[in-house]
Amino acid sequence: MENLEIPLSDEEFVAIKQRVYKIAGISLSDAKRTLVISRLTKVVRGLGLRSFSDYVDFLDRGADADQVQTFVNALTTNLTRFYREEHHFAHLVDYVGTLIENPPRRGAGGKPRLRIWSAGCSTGQEPYTIALALIDAYPQLKRWDFRILATDIDTNVLKTASAGIYKKTDLAGLSAQRMAFFENAGPDTVAIPRAIRELIAFKPLNLITEWPFKGPFDVIFCRNVVIYFDRPTQEKLFERMASVLSPSGFLYIGHSENLNSVNSRFDRVGKTIYRPKTAMGRSAA
Repeated sequence: MENLEIPLSDEEFVAIKQRVYKIAGISLSDAKRTLVISRLTKVVRGLGLRSFSDYVDFLDRGADADQVQTFVNALTTNLTRFYREEHHFAHLVDYVGTLIENPPRRGAGGKPRLRIWSAGCSTGQEPYTIALALIDAYPQLKRWDFRILATDIDTNVLKTASAGIYKKTDLAGLSAQRMAFFENAGPDTVAIPRAIRELIAFKPLNLITEWPFKGPFDVIFCRNVVIYFDRPTQEKLFERMASVLSPSGFLYIGHSENLNSVNSRFDRVGKTIYRPKTAMGRSAA
């Protein structure tokens, strides 16, 4: 009996949607009702509560920061893979090649500086792909002040990302050359090499709250993240990203996303690839 899902009334569903929107900016559609029930039933029962109404009251009156985080973690969706939307990484490699020829700024110890932000990094495949692609193309980056910031609101996926251990099945579809980048970690697992892991800082971040950094980033990946936000939240997010992206940098977004109707600070220069208007004036594509 305890394994049965808890019924969710219309009023309770609205209350949950309002709270996750207020906390994380996530806009749940009516189609997500089944997802809410399946993911939160275990949480509600684990707290010894009988209904979603009791859970909403708990969130409002007695939940601590960890319990609020559990609520958010349960309602986030994480879908990623290595080298997903490969054209982005091909473009990234070409762009960084121009920076290597003419470094725009210096960092620690006078070394050429390169900063990349993976916003909504999920279980880490995106930032690790960024690092692997760039180090493979330009080994000299190991001598640069090169760092990748990888953030996500879901603390559970960040634990997986930080560990850098994946199932061998997660490498399905990769070429033998790319599979060779990974280290064997067991009969069914592979590991990200330590030298690659050390380039990346995984940090929890709620994108609608204050950001503990000012940039500038040379590149921002924010792919398949804003599809969970409503239009006003998208507008604010991309406005803020424009303020921390280098004037000559690039923003990569998801295959189902489009900035043209959301923010006027960017021009499209390729398939889901954008650049600040101040870098080039009119769009090149």
